[in-house]
Amino acid sequence: MRFLATMAAMAATLFAVPALAQGGGGKPKPIIEPLKGVNSDANTRPSVLVPADPENTWVLDLSTGGRVLVRLRPDVAPKMVERIKTLTRRHFYDGLTFHRVVDDPYNIAQGGDPKGDGTGDSDLPNVPAEFSSLPHVRGTVSAARRGAPDNATAEQKTEAENSANSQFFIMMQPKLAFDHDYTVFGRVTSGMEWVDKIERGEPPQHPTVIIHAYIESDNPPAYQPLAPAAPAATGPTLIPVGPSVPATRPAPAAKKPAPKKK
Repeated sequence: MRFLATMAAMAATLFAVPALAQGGGGKPKPIIEPLKGVNSDANTRPSVLVPADPENTWVLDLSTGGRVLVRLRPDVAPKMVERIKTLTRRHFYDGLTFHRVVDDPYNIAQGGDPKGDGTGDSDLPNVPAEFSSLPHVRGTVSAARRGAPDNATAEQKTEAENSANSQFFIMMQPKLAFDHDYTVFGRVTSGMEWVDKIERGEPPQHPTVIIHAYIESDNPPAYQPLAPAAPAATGPTLIPVGPSVPATRPAPAAKKPAPKKK
């Protein structure tokens, strides 16, 4: 009996050790796990599901038929988020197109270029890189930037990494090869069906238009579709009456001689 009592006491002591090792007073610490389906931040700490914040919600009304909501992430890309807010409130994005919409292998819809060909930016300075561990999954919104040339020097790579300005792209499918190379500043939370309908092409033949862009805290009006373009006016063909008069054309201006090189 003494042997059994001794063994029982030893067993109780062994089972109590892990709990004592986890915290003061013998109380075990709770195990904290990342929320399923929620990304971790750059420090790999468990993410917390953040409630919707109108001041950090980007609203894009697209000509494909609906409204897209993007949850901005000032906690990981404060400079780029501030740039998006500034340009949006200046109505910079209103009327711009998605000039580069490519499926495999990139799976992106890129816009935000006032020139519409991928070479333009806003009149504001470039935004420095704010790379993080947020992945480029479907719905991720990142800042577009220039690429470095082949065999680029370290200085050229740094310059390219810090060349984000006004252009952005939305991921239509995951592309994890982009991770750590582009500034992720948001994620689509509503309206991906309208992103999926963006006209494909590089450039598209009939590019999709950002009708209006808003910050939700500015109380945007309800979505209104893009007004159809008015058809060209047509009418009866007018036949001139009377003798035809030859049109007189002004004599071409004389060409100035090129200055002689001394």
